[in-house]
Amino acid sequence: MTDHSTIHGEARLSVPDLLGVDPLWIATAILVLVYAVLITEKVNRAVIAMLGASLMVLFGIINQEQAVQGVDANTLALLIGMMVIVGITSKSGLFQYAAIKAAKSVRASPTGILIMLTLITAVFSALLDNVTTVLLIAPITLVITDALETRVFPFFVAEILASNIGGTATLVGDPPNIIIGSAAGLSFNDFLRNLAPISAICLVVVVIIIYLMNRRELATIPKSASDRIMRFSENDAITDVRLLVKSLVVLALVLTGFTLGHGYGIQPGTSALAGGALLMLLAYGHQTSETQTESVHHIFTEVEWITIFFFGGLFVIVAGVEHVGLLEMFARMILDFTEGDMMTTSFLIFWASGILSAILDNIPFVATMIPLIESTADTFGGADEIEPLWWSLALGACLGGNGTLLGASANLTVAAFAEKAKQPIRFIGFMKLAMPITILTLAISNVYLWLRFF
Repeated sequence: MTDHSTIHGEARLSVPDLLGVDPLWIATAILVLVYAVLITEKVNRAVIAMLGASLMVLFGIINQEQAVQGVDANTLALLIGMMVIVGITSKSGLFQYAAIKAAKSVRASPTGILIMLTLITAVFSALLDNVTTVLLIAPITLVITDALETRVFPFFVAEILASNIGGTATLVGDPPNIIIGSAAGLSFNDFLRNLAPISAICLVVVVIIIYLMNRRELATIPKSASDRIMRFSENDAITDVRLLVKSLVVLALVLTGFTLGHGYGIQPGTSALAGGALLMLLAYGHQTSETQTESVHHIFTEVEWITIFFFGGLFVIVAGVEHVGLLEMFARMILDFTEGDMMTTSFLIFWASGILSAILDNIPFVATMIPLIESTADTFGGADEIEPLWWSLALGACLGGNGTLLGASANLTVAAFAEKAKQPIRFIGFMKLAMPITILTLAISNVYLWLRFF
């Protein structure tokens, strides 16, 4: 199934050839090893992904050129561009302003604050990405819960659930959507049209559940605590009005690029990188050369390079297992099991994605599933005919990520804030609350898939 790697046009023997081992087994072993280490969280995920990618090339599973081709540059560009834009925008105080304004809009009612922070998290997660959103919302939540003298746990749980549900709605909201959209050629508008309605329904259901679960505890908070919140000044949160205006203009341009660019062959990654570069020019262009360099260097340090390199390594690993035919073999098994029925295949992918994404990080799972789904196109009559499978994968992976703390990067990000505040979120405690809610939203989404596509 593999070809010999070449150096300067000359064939060289790969490790599988030298050992007399089928490359399929070595590639599978690398994949399983990477997943196993990721689950233990003993080694940084970027490190293990880069090591796994290197082994794919060093063992001759794929050559250097195939490894480079396997990296989805659009996904990486989209992530980097949005991280730069959000990093600069956050310095204007926009997100802190929104959180304080929301809290005061409900007269600092603890229950109202919980619901408003949940809704804000969902909306921001749809427009930005969910990891970036929780990085911005979590510190504000800690300030508010300290003022209320209450546990941060119910607030953080609500925000985790909302970040993944809100992120489901758009192309840029959740990393799995970014990868799926880039691979399947699905536009920003496609995601809005197909996933935003069910995301809104799931969000309403979750908000109601969160309210019912916490209303008694929050009702015991004294009015004096709410009065402290009302004394917060949202206007003081805006630290740079000119930067705020520039950031909002660039964000509007980027979102326009997302919605209109697809029709002109402009990928979301291009719109995001262009927006990031434009905002850096507007924010720092007036500075001296030396100061400007320092500012740009500082904003680049705020890009989550661990995530970027994790993605890069993961793409190469998936390219390796795809090259040896492992994913095609799994696709055949799925089609044999479902007997080539589109609806059964779609529901199988949906529930497998939902359950496995609760156990594993949904990013590597989705990256592995994409070429598998692509390989079913011939059976179902072409790439256009398998669109329901893409929506099944996206819905299952994004919503399933709510099941456990390991399910999505946003979950672990919030858990890190809780740990730092000495109010740790325990794995089992979170799962007991989140898993039933996750299964309920998956069940509702399954009905939605049936009504919309079948």
